[in-house]
Amino acid sequence: MRWQKARQKCKGLGVSLWKKLLHLLLSHVLRLSYPIFQEDTVISPSLSHHTSVHGLTAQFSRYGLKAIYVAFIHIVLLGHVSSLLDDTRYENSELEESAGYYVSSSSMGNRFTGLDEMDEDAWTMVQKSGNQFIVNGQPFYVNGFNTYWLMVFAVDQSTRGKVSEVFQQASAVGLSVCRTWAFNDGQWRALQTSPSVYDEDVFKALDFVVSEAQKYKIRLILSLVNNWEAYGGKSQYVKWGKAAGLNLTSDDDFFSHPTLKSYYKAHVHTVLNRVNTITNITYKDDPTIFAWELMNEPRCESDPSGNKLQAWIEEMAFYVKSIDPKHLVEIGLEGFYGPSTPNKVQYNPNTYAQQVGTDFIRNHQVLGIDFASVHIYPDSWISQSISDAHVEFTKSWMQAHIDDAENFLSMPVVFSEFGVSTKDPGYNATYRDTLISTVYKTLLNSTKKGGSGGGSLLWQLFPEGTDYMDDGYAVVLSKSSSTSNIISLQSTRLKSFNSLCSWRCRWGCKRKHALENFHYHDEL
Repeated sequence: MRWQKARQKCKGLGVSLWKKLLHLLLSHVLRLSYPIFQEDTVISPSLSHHTSVHGLTAQFSRYGLKAIYVAFIHIVLLGHVSSLLDDTRYENSELEESAGYYVSSSSMGNRFTGLDEMDEDAWTMVQKSGNQFIVNGQPFYVNGFNTYWLMVFAVDQSTRGKVSEVFQQASAVGLSVCRTWAFNDGQWRALQTSPSVYDEDVFKALDFVVSEAQKYKIRLILSLVNNWEAYGGKSQYVKWGKAAGLNLTSDDDFFSHPTLKSYYKAHVHTVLNRVNTITNITYKDDPTIFAWELMNEPRCESDPSGNKLQAWIEEMAFYVKSIDPKHLVEIGLEGFYGPSTPNKVQYNPNTYAQQVGTDFIRNHQVLGIDFASVHIYPDSWISQSISDAHVEFTKSWMQAHIDDAENFLSMPVVFSEFGVSTKDPGYNATYRDTLISTVYKTLLNSTKKGGSGGGSLLWQLFPEGTDYMDDGYAVVLSKSSSTSNIISLQSTRLKSFNSLCSWRCRWGCKRKHALENFHYHDEL
C-alpha cells in the first residue's frame, strides 16, 4: 500500500524528477557499493556529483541488480525516497535538498550528517509557524551561544582567526545559532564613529563574521544597539545629540527624542541594506542571519509605566519590517514582567525588576515581533552566592515564560542569555553544569510536548587565548570537557527530534505522533 500511495504521489511530477531519482539512486550505488567494484575497476565516489545519468548507467550495466538493490534499500532506510516522493508542492530543487540532508559520501562509506552537509540552496531563511521555528518546512530548535566581540576581533588580522576558531568549536558540538553585536558606537574600533558615519574596515570585519558563520552553518542573531555603555549604547546616541545642540536630560531620551530615533533608524537602514563585500549578499537577504534584535537588554527606568519603551518598540519593529520583511525580529528583553500583568510579577527575581520600564507580555504583543527573548541570571538578580535556590528560580522562570509564550503570545521563546560567573562566591564547575543541564532539560520538556520553548543561547563561548576578555561567564570548550559533552548531547537530541519529526510528517502524520516516539534520557 505504501508504494502504491508513493506511486500515486509521483504521478505527473514529470520526467525531470525521475531523472533526479535515478541520479540519486545510481550515485548512492557508487557510494554504498564501492567495495563491490574494487575487484574489477576503480571508481571514485566523488564522480557521483559530476557524472551524467547516461554515463553512470553505462558504468553499472555489467554489474546487474545486486548493487542497485543494496543502494535502493539503503536509500529507503535513510528516508531519501520519502523526501523525493513528497507532495508536489515541493519544487524539484527543494526535493534534492531534502534528499541530501541526511547522508554524505566518503570513500569509506556513509555517515549521518546535519546542516554541515546541506546543499547551498538549502540554506534558507528561518521562519516562524505558530509557536515553532521552521526551516524548509522542518522544525528548527535552537542550541546556541553568545560571543559579542566577533566584529571587533575580526578587524585586526592578528585576532581574526579567533572568530573562525570559535565558530569551528561551536560547530563541533552542534551549536547552530550565535548572538553577537552589529554595533560599536563612537568607541575604540567603532563601527559607527558618528551618526551615519562608518568605518569601512570595521564593516568589512562584520562582513567576515557573517561569511564565516555561513561557512560553518551557524546562523546569527544580530543586535543593533546596546542599552548599556559598553560598545557605545544609548548613552552614546545621547552624547551625539548633545553635541548637535539638543536639550537632553536622560539617556532614556534615546527612546523618545525624534532626532535620536532618526539616528537609530539610519543605523538600522545602513546595516540591513549592507552588501557583504565577501559573499556579495545583502544582509536583509542573507539566510545566515537568524534574526534582528532591536536592542540588547532595553530598559527605560525613567518611565516605570512602560509606555515610553512600548512606543519605541512599536515604531522600531515596524521600521525594521518595512525594510526587511523576510527576517525574524525580536526585542532583546531580559523577560521581566510589568504593570500589564500584576499577577505575573511574582515570577520576577526581585521587586526592582518591575520598575525598569519593561513588560514581557505587553512588549511582545507588538506587531512585527516574531519571538520572545528572555535572559537568566540568578547570580546577578538574586544573590551572587551560589545556592540551590538559583536552580529552582531558573526552572520556575523558564516555565512561566514558556507557558506565557504559548498561551498569551503564540510564539517561540528563546532564552537568549544564560550562564553563571566563575567569580561568584561558591562557584564550581559542577554547579555550572547543573545550571546548563537545568536549562536544557526544561527546554526538552517543552519540545516533547510541542511547546513554545524555542531554544537557548549560552553566555558566552570563548576560544583559548582570550582570557583578558572574560567577564567571568566565559566557557572555553577545550578546557571544559564535561560542559562540552552536555552541550553536544543537547545538540544531538534536538537534531534527532528535528529529523524524526520531519521524516514522519512528510508521510502525512501529525506532529504529535512523532512526539510519541521521541525519547530522551532523564539525566544529562
